[in-house]
Amino acid sequence: MSLATDMNARASLTFELPAPDIGAWRAGNTGTEGVWHFDSGQPGRHVMVSALVHGNELCGAWALKGLLEAGVRPQQGTLTLALCNLEAFDRFDAADHDASRFTDEDLNRQWIDARMDAADTRERRRAAALRPWVARADWLLDIHSMHEPGAPLLLTGTQPRNLALAKAMAAPEHIVVDAGHKDGVRMRDYGRFGLPDAEGGDTRSLLVECGFHGDPASRAVAQDQCVRFLAQSGVVDADALARQLPGWRGPDAPRQWALEVTGPVVATSSAFRFTEPFTGLEVIPRAGTVIAWNGDGSDGVPVTTPYDDCVLVMPSVRQARAGVTVVRFARRRVL
Repeated sequence: MSLATDMNARASLTFELPAPDIGAWRAGNTGTEGVWHFDSGQPGRHVMVSALVHGNELCGAWALKGLLEAGVRPQQGTLTLALCNLEAFDRFDAADHDASRFTDEDLNRQWIDARMDAADTRERRRAAALRPWVARADWLLDIHSMHEPGAPLLLTGTQPRNLALAKAMAAPEHIVVDAGHKDGVRMRDYGRFGLPDAEGGDTRSLLVECGFHGDPASRAVAQDQCVRFLAQSGVVDADALARQLPGWRGPDAPRQWALEVTGPVVATSSAFRFTEPFTGLEVIPRAGTVIAWNGDGSDGVPVTTPYDDCVLVMPSVRQARAGVTVVRFARRRVL
């Protein structure tokens, strides 16, 4: 497949997942738009599930809408459900879905107190409004989807406590152990969530990538991850979730792989191009294999695999420009 053919195929991906009608749930019940909070009155964890951090990632909004419509309430502790970047979501157009990823800048890079305090973009102001809810949460599941078709991925950060939770959840098959992004901090790494195990106490935070933004299957993955996460948290037991949300939990993964990210590949320009139409999770057998060219024309620099059996994690040129991560290299092991 030529580069031009590959780019045309990617550009023409069909967006089949409709946007959910969240009008009934938009206001929230907390005074913070889009945020719902329920307190059992019993001791327990403060658990949060977030969606729409990016306005074109609809699967999590469908899952949160389903939780709210089913009347899911904590049996112990508290449960917070947050529809995050509503201004970006309001711009959603399936024909140009990338344009509604954010309004001014990526909300999932603004989780640094100085950036939120600056309040100089819409995403920073929204992060500041959400910050009290994220700061009080003990456990967080942040639901996302992908630019390109691919298998679901559960991102744990580098903390072993999160990897242990991913294993206990028993799905999806691929677990990504990574340190985040150089251009900002993700919600799942904010505050106590980013601390090492010795200091992080009972906190847990996961980010799930449910598949391509427009694939209806991404909604099923989001639903499955919600019930697994909530059951593990203890705020709602598995039997209650099965009664209220029949069909949400899918089969366990036949096995789970830990993909330990060793480093990102960052584009130097929008001319970054792969040598093949990689879709993710390819295992490249030999170190030194050229998998991409970084830069313009004859000045492009070859991008090579750093070790044998190198796994490509989330390759995508859809957002390629200087400073953007376009793929990650990882080693894998059975979890």
